[in-house]
Amino acid sequence: MNTRSDKFSAKITNTPPSGIRKFFELIQGRDDIISLGVGEPDFSTPWVMREEAYYHLEQGHTSYTSNWGLPELREEIVKYLTKYTLNYNSKSEVLITIGVSEAVDAALRAILNPNDEIIICEPCYVSYQPLAALCDTKLIHLDTSENNFYPTAEQIEKAITPATKALMLCSPSNPTGRIIPKDELEKIAKVVKKHQIWVISDEVYSELVFDDNKHTSIASFPGMKDYSIVLNGFSKSFAMTGWRIGFICCPEDLMEQIYKLHQYSSICAPIMSQYAAMEGLRNGWHEVEKMRISYQQRRNLMYKALTKMGLEVTEPEGAFYIFPNISSTGLSSEEFATKLIEKYQVAVVPGTVFGKGGEGFIRCCYATDTNKIKIALERMAQMVTSYKK
Repeated sequence: MNTRSDKFSAKITNTPPSGIRKFFELIQGRDDIISLGVGEPDFSTPWVMREEAYYHLEQGHTSYTSNWGLPELREEIVKYLTKYTLNYNSKSEVLITIGVSEAVDAALRAILNPNDEIIICEPCYVSYQPLAALCDTKLIHLDTSENNFYPTAEQIEKAITPATKALMLCSPSNPTGRIIPKDELEKIAKVVKKHQIWVISDEVYSELVFDDNKHTSIASFPGMKDYSIVLNGFSKSFAMTGWRIGFICCPEDLMEQIYKLHQYSSICAPIMSQYAAMEGLRNGWHEVEKMRISYQQRRNLMYKALTKMGLEVTEPEGAFYIFPNISSTGLSSEEFATKLIEKYQVAVVPGTVFGKGGEGFIRCCYATDTNKIKIALERMAQMVTSYKK
């Protein structure tokens, strides 16, 4: 006899819901909880960008754009990317997407066949594994905790087989805030070229780097443009999460395939978001720098406090996350995060939702008010003290 579940896609039925969203739902409607969970800037989109969107709304510019996106926006993106020694054709190698989330999905679906293998460096952003799995692809889970949370060329080469089609990277990283060192990234690029696989490089946190660190795109190394799919967007650096605006850059022959997916699934990104993003690239960088400095100050505060608690933690070089080791409390990641909400009214995300190497860790996002961070850290210290062995 047929059951209700027979009416649904088996692939989707077997896909787990987001672990981040699970904890996000726990705090909905709870004013007493301080959230260090969801990775969203606490800043508003810079005024100059909002004003540009208002202007175009007033002018009645509310139509579809080209599937590719506004030509002027793509041209501004090409100019921006020269900052990282990247050179793309705005007409055939740059596509505007509905956030980086669409870009991840489209890139994976455009290159993967059933029984291909993709190497995913974990812990990683929660959408990579399920979206790749939906392509009937075999996931190779590369545990970067063995090397302080960034992958090495040696690790990657050992994981490559004749079935390997792609490598998924994110630097600066969500959830750890780590940056792959330039010299290691160059070695990884040589491995990618040697085996002629794709590398999907999620660079959405490229503008949020701290101290003397610099962002390097793997696509900038000699010969790597032909093997690289660069994903980026405006959600994090320009505080535009709700505007849903991102972009993807890759060789023209691959873009032809991604473009077809985009045409049928999305048509185009919202026109108001595109105009706002274009204004940000032209005149919004001083606001980005203010946000970056603020995140760095909060990073310093959180790193110092977590260290004072006696927790092992690597200082993040970028993004707005920190990934402390809480195993000394004797609790699992899930237990720690659950008790922290229930008893101390602070929300974090258990490291296990980010894949291999995440057990024993929690992700704390410091893109929230400094005073709230201080209170949350005080409460966390009370819990750590009560459980620490």
